[in-house]
Amino acid sequence: MIDPALADPLRLSLQVTGLAVLLLFPSGLALGILLARARFPGRTLVETLILLPLVLPPSVVGYFLLLFLGRGGPVHGWAGLELLFTWWAAALASAVVGLPLMVQATKAGVAGVDPALIHAARTLGSTEVGVLFRVILPLARKGVLVGLVLGSARALGEFGATLMVAGSIPGRTQTLPLAIYDAVQVRDYALANQMVLLLTLLSFVGLLWVRRLETGARVRGRMERTREAGEAGAGAA
Repeated sequence: MIDPALADPLRLSLQVTGLAVLLLFPSGLALGILLARARFPGRTLVETLILLPLVLPPSVVGYFLLLFLGRGGPVHGWAGLELLFTWWAAALASAVVGLPLMVQATKAGVAGVDPALIHAARTLGSTEVGVLFRVILPLARKGVLVGLVLGSARALGEFGATLMVAGSIPGRTQTLPLAIYDAVQVRDYALANQMVLLLTLLSFVGLLWVRRLETGARVRGRMERTREAGEAGAGAA
């Protein structure tokens, strides 16, 4: 039987991370493709704004979200939604801090697709949408998966911005990182140790999988270059 003091934060963390992934995956994928393939005025500014959550203190990111979700902000003032101090706000904060990792990895994966393959697909009559779904995304899938895993791991471990917009309400908004802080505050180190171990294990497994994906991609790249060099040598002979 799982201790309720651990079960509730774990459930909320998985719930929040799940929604955060649903938010950051399509937005991160679209932005990564846009930044890799399009050239437009203000592109550098857009990319800089996307990367800001990586360098800003979490409290600053949380404060911006507080303005966005609070009274007078577009979510409450225009849409009439009360999201502050709910797990929905925690999910939004987690998605925001995980988005830069998703965007950067997707951008790198898409930018690494051989332009000759894209040109060949267009020559064969494929539309731009067809090129995207039949050529670019299948070849960039490793980068997309890496970004998704890194973004998810960052969302799972979010603390500061979540605390600003969702608080630390047991059973309602208290995720594992927030529960760890509270457990240390009351000196319940046994519970804190369990939660720290669980979060560390989840993060380790995610990063290990990312490293395996990256290693596999490098090995296949070397094999492909060796094969091409061999074919070129045979042709020259």
